[in-house]
Amino acid sequence: MRRLTFLLRPSWLILAVVVAGFAYLCFTVLAPWQLGKNTSTAHRNQLIADSVDAAPIDITAVLDDTGNDSPVEWSRVTATGSYLPDSTVLVRLRHLDGAPGYAVLSTFRLDDGRVLLVDRGLVAAVDGTRPPQIPEPPAGSQHIEARVRMSEGVTPGKDPSVQDGYRQVYTIDTDQEAIVLQQPLTAIPTGERGGYLQLDEKQPGAFTPTPLPQLDAGPYLSYGLQWLAFGIMAPLGLGYFVFAEIRERRKEKPAIPTPAPEVAPTPAATKEQRLADRYGSNR
Repeated sequence: MRRLTFLLRPSWLILAVVVAGFAYLCFTVLAPWQLGKNTSTAHRNQLIADSVDAAPIDITAVLDDTGNDSPVEWSRVTATGSYLPDSTVLVRLRHLDGAPGYAVLSTFRLDDGRVLLVDRGLVAAVDGTRPPQIPEPPAGSQHIEARVRMSEGVTPGKDPSVQDGYRQVYTIDTDQEAIVLQQPLTAIPTGERGGYLQLDEKQPGAFTPTPLPQLDAGPYLSYGLQWLAFGIMAPLGLGYFVFAEIRERRKEKPAIPTPAPEVAPTPAATKEQRLADRYGSNR
């Protein structure tokens, strides 16, 4: 056990705590975070793929079916009603063909009186800094086809404003737009946040449609597996350093000297032998 006492030194204790903490984060936070994103992305892609071939349903069926737990976002729906005048809101910091742009929002009143938020699409910014002249949506009764989208939520510190003659926001959120427009909007039940309609191509009042996400799972699965690998490699690396330290300490340990063999003392020579050795023997 004395060989392992060096592990009680502060430097080794700190290293062990750091490695243990890193491995814990890998297994409980980082890997689940990436694997969870992979699961949600795969689920989203499946919903989009299923909606491509699915026939659109009437939006009133979605609004009235509050007890249905099946996914609603990305579903294709139809709606009949009319656009409300003076209901244009621009969403800042959007892009169209790689250039600055705006998303154009308006409200749509169904025949039963409920009012929905509609994303009419994207328009390019003038000189990259200001919105163009936005035409009002067509008047009268309209029949539109759209996709259900979930609200993006509100970004803290980025409040609505009025610039260049238009009400402008930073995200598409039914609750916020209801306050900006001072209209009672009906949020489509999509889960944790209420939803809105996103127009498909060639619909009344539509601009350039917001592109659908690419049906690509992304790198989240590989990232999650990498974090799991890091969580395993970190303790193994610590174990290797401990083994290497023990091996070096064995090399540096001083060798115990081997005692020289004892030599028997030579008996003392006699006087005659000493004289014979000096002058030679007379015999």
